[in-house]
Amino acid sequence: MRSPDDIRRRLLEIAEPVCSDSGYELVDIEYTRGPSGWVVRVYIDRSAEAAAKGGISFEDCERLSRQLGAVLDVEDPVPHAYSLEVSSPGLDRPLRTAAHFQRYLGESAKVALAEPLEGRKNFKGVLRALDPFGPDSSADPHTLIMEVDGAEYRLPLAGIASARLVPDWDSLMKRGTAQKSRPDRDERAGSSRPAPEEDPRN
Repeated sequence: MRSPDDIRRRLLEIAEPVCSDSGYELVDIEYTRGPSGWVVRVYIDRSAEAAAKGGISFEDCERLSRQLGAVLDVEDPVPHAYSLEVSSPGLDRPLRTAAHFQRYLGESAKVALAEPLEGRKNFKGVLRALDPFGPDSSADPHTLIMEVDGAEYRLPLAGIASARLVPDWDSLMKRGTAQKSRPDRDERAGSSRPAPEEDPRN
């Protein structure tokens, strides 16, 4: 039986090229069990080349939901019924790859490590730099440099369990652009995927 982490990794592998070929950036995927059953939640954004067109619209989410849903029906990575949701990432967008962290240097973020560093797992501060070499030459040598309460921490990218931007709500309110928490999360499209049929030969 595959674990939820294994299924999420497979979903990322499948969704990445579908998003790229459609002109979108795959921000992240959540694979979680909610009150109504399992949910595959896909966050997308404009690619760097298409960023001038503005944010993600409902039509973008609907289009990608159809395309990705068709591929998932063929690849069948989820062993039970689930709902597929495609959404914009919101102002507190997830950070998953080295490119994500590089793009948002100078911004505030929350970062959680899988294993403690200097006795702590959770860090909230400013993304200062990304060291492409770091102290380790293993699969992911990148090291994130964060400033937290005036102190500098070096966090291995491979050890990050989750990370999200922390919006400056005061600044956004002054500009009149923030009306509610995660305002662009309303731009989403979804569908339900049935459980895979059992092979009668089994």
